[in-house]
Order: sequence, then C-alpha cells, then structure tokens
Amino acid sequence: MPRLLQHRLDPASRLIRLICAEYGVPLDLDDMKPWARDPALLEINPAATGCILIDDGEAPVVGVLGAIHALEERYAPTAIAGLFPATSGQRAEMWRLLEWVLIKFNDEVTRYVIEEKIVKRDKRGATPEPGVLRVAKANLVEHMLYFNWLFATRQWIAGETMTLADFALAAHFSSLDYLGDVTWETSVETRQWYARIKSRPAFRTLLNDRIAGMPAAKGYADLDF
Repeated sequence: MPRLLQHRLDPASRLIRLICAEYGVPLDLDDMKPWARDPALLEINPAATGCILIDDGEAPVVGVLGAIHALEERYAPTAIAGLFPATSGQRAEMWRLLEWVLIKFNDEVTRYVIEEKIVKRDKRGATPEPGVLRVAKANLVEHMLYFNWLFATRQWIAGETMTLADFALAAHFSSLDYLGDVTWETSVETRQWYARIKSRPAFRTLLNDRIAGMPAAKGYADLDF
C-alpha cells in the first residue's frame, strides 16, 4: 500500500490524497512538519519539503508533480474517466490552470497563509505578521475574481469536465477554508463549484481532518456552507 509523508494542511499533500481517494487507491498517511527539518526527512528530500509518496518496491517520489505522475502511471483507472482530458486542447487548458494553482496561487496566497498561521506556531516567539496576511487576503480577492469569471463561463475550471486542475484548486481552498480565510459570500460562482466538488466521496478524506490545538473554521466540513 502506498504511503504519503505529508502535513495535513499542505495543499500538495491534499491533492495527492484526493487523487488516491478518487481512484480508489488505499493510502497510509504519515504526518510530518517539513519545516522541522527532521534528519529522516532530509535523507529522502534534502530540500525539506513535502509531499513524498512511498510505495513498496519503488524509490520515494518527492514533490506533487512527481507524485501525480506516479499515481497516473501506476493506478489511473481504466473503467472510469481519469482526471486528464481526452483531447490535446483540453489538456493544455488543464495544464495552464494547474500551473496557475500550483505556482501562482500558491506563491501569492496559500504559501503566505500556511507560513504565518501554521509554520510560525512551531517557532518560539514567532507570531503571524498581519501585513503579510493582508497581502495574501488582497491577492486572494484578485484570484477569486478570475475564478468567478471562469466558473460563470464553464462547468469546471478547465472546461466542461472535471480535471486534475479542479482537484488542485479544491485542495488549496480546503486548506484556506480550514483556517477561515475564504470569504464565500462574495464569490458565488466559485462557491457553487466548491460545493459540488466538496460533495464528492473523495473529499471525505479531507473533511475529517483536524489539527491539534487548531479547530476547523465554521462550515469547513459542511456540504451546505
């Protein structure tokens, strides 16, 4: 059975968990804090980052892109539709928006929130910087405007079928939503999309998550939020 070294609010780890749940792949979870720079972690990944996929008889796969490729190669379903579109044009749009989420959205929003609200909890004397969180919030507003436009013009983020890009964005939103950082009231189109994907059975693996000493924000686990 594959095993994932992860932090429960790391969106990259959450994306891998969603893929496994969607494909029906059992997955063991080993919690870690990459920023603690544990020697055992550094032996596998000197960059001290997650997520890391470990499977029997295979070398550890470091990082979300490598893990996605490994899961598709080893476990992608044949009886049901996968998360990659059928045509090259649709795949190009999926990759464009996947990169938007994994790089642009992460660098401008999620990374700031995780570092300020999660990582700093483990650093003695460190407290969240309000100015950094204000920047993340302002950036989130701008991203939401674009996502709202996308979901007003199509069924899913990359077109008329659900793709890997939807799971990536949902993974990021789920982390931010746990921490209470998403204002859904002003993002009707994106909220409607999130309610649909949040209702999928694969999402239950995330909605049951809880962080010790940090309860989930109100509505996090509710399908009607």
